[in-house]
Amino acid sequence: MSDQQKIVAEVRNDFGKGAARQARRDGKIPAVIYGHGAQPQHVLVPGREITLAVRTSNVILDLDIAGKSTLVLVKDIQRHPLRQTVDHLDLLIVRKGEKVQVDVNVHVEGEPAPGLVVNLDMNTVLVLADALKLPEFLTVSVEGLEAGTVTAADLVLPKGVELEIESDTVIASIAEPEEQDLPEDEETEETAEAEEAPAE
Repeated sequence: MSDQQKIVAEVRNDFGKGAARQARRDGKIPAVIYGHGAQPQHVLVPGREITLAVRTSNVILDLDIAGKSTLVLVKDIQRHPLRQTVDHLDLLIVRKGEKVQVDVNVHVEGEPAPGLVVNLDMNTVLVLADALKLPEFLTVSVEGLEAGTVTAADLVLPKGVELEIESDTVIASIAEPEEQDLPEDEETEETAEAEEAPAE
């Protein structure tokens, strides 16, 4: 379940690409807080702490903004296309007892019947859950299963977590491994022929 991580944030007063780049050089990441009908609030959060925090999916942050605590869910992460560093965050205000929609990772457990393999069709599924009790992942067991499909109905749901997709949605398929004909390397063939040809 989600752990709350305390982060000290500061109100952002300078805007524009130049200001954002400067903030990142100073080790801070721009973020916007929204939700519950409130006006969007722009803040700066410490880069190192945030980078570590968002390694966990659907992390809940307890932001300290000028001494006031605000619980937020990391809703969207914008990363640098090359360095993959965190460039910007969208943060959704959440409250105790409130339910939110989030995508949760799927973990496959066990091994299917001998000679079969599992092909995961969906890496994540959409669920509705208590904002402060979000599961890190959902499990589905394929132990000993024969060829066929595994659906959303087979997922193990923690108490209070509801699927937001149809129960017959295919999550994974179990089948015999596909044999792939690998084309012979033409260059290798040509090299072999050249080596076999008698020297003139």
